[in-house]
Amino acid sequence: MQKLNWNDLRYLLAVKRAGSLSSAARLMGVDDTTVSRRLNALRRVLGEDLFVRQSDGALVLTDHGVKATFHIEAMERESDLLREAFAASSDDCIGTVRITSVPFLINRWLAPQVDALLQRHPKLRVDLIPDSRDFSLTLREADIALRFARPATGGNDVIASRIGSLPFSVFAARSGSPAADLALPWILYDDTMAHLPQAKWLARTVKQDGEQSAGLRVHDVETALEAVIAGVGKSLLPVAIADRIPGLRRLDAASTDVSREVWLLSHKNQHSLRRISETAKWIAALFEDTY
Repeated sequence: MQKLNWNDLRYLLAVKRAGSLSSAARLMGVDDTTVSRRLNALRRVLGEDLFVRQSDGALVLTDHGVKATFHIEAMERESDLLREAFAASSDDCIGTVRITSVPFLINRWLAPQVDALLQRHPKLRVDLIPDSRDFSLTLREADIALRFARPATGGNDVIASRIGSLPFSVFAARSGSPAADLALPWILYDDTMAHLPQAKWLARTVKQDGEQSAGLRVHDVETALEAVIAGVGKSLLPVAIADRIPGLRRLDAASTDVSREVWLLSHKNQHSLRRISETAKWIAALFEDTY
């Protein structure tokens, strides 16, 4: 057998994670021709077909391809551990961690508190990605993801841990009195977000009590928060975040039982890396007092 080229192995792994030639090329930062050439070189070395191309262009691994990527992922994991072991002393946490979550958790909860983590680990770099889309941990689009529900995708490749919950309560911008704030109209959610627990509570409350709704409907908590701060109306906001904003008032007279679970997701092959584990511990600690 000819000598294996590690770079060629990485291209096969990209095909497994991306599912097509063009997606694998984007993942690797090259063009389609380069991916095809690398995969052909790997096939010649191993002497087996590693994937088949379907009519829609998708690349599906053969049994030999599955076997190969199993070993390649193990090599990738060991490579990460080796790099970490030699790049830092036993007391160091080094490298970059990409964290993704919905905008209001990134902007209002993690960003204001991340300096404590960076002070503790000066060689650590943190990328905060405020985005409601489900970034793929398998494709390494992110290292850690925070979600409001147990993940339905990812399978055995993703480790999911429930790290806390965020209770919601009614908030309004401070005015002359709590009674005046309570009389403000409700800021609701648009129909595409009607399944959210806070959206259901708001819709039910407005219908049952016959209270007025504002002329604004929002798509996410971040927009609801900004609208409440601007005095457009009152709405449900996470207590741990809204309580920290001086211009807001919690309206205790409007009690709720709405709470959202918080789940931390990481890839099983990266979970043992110190930069990932230390960052995950820091995030979990932030939610210890939010139950």
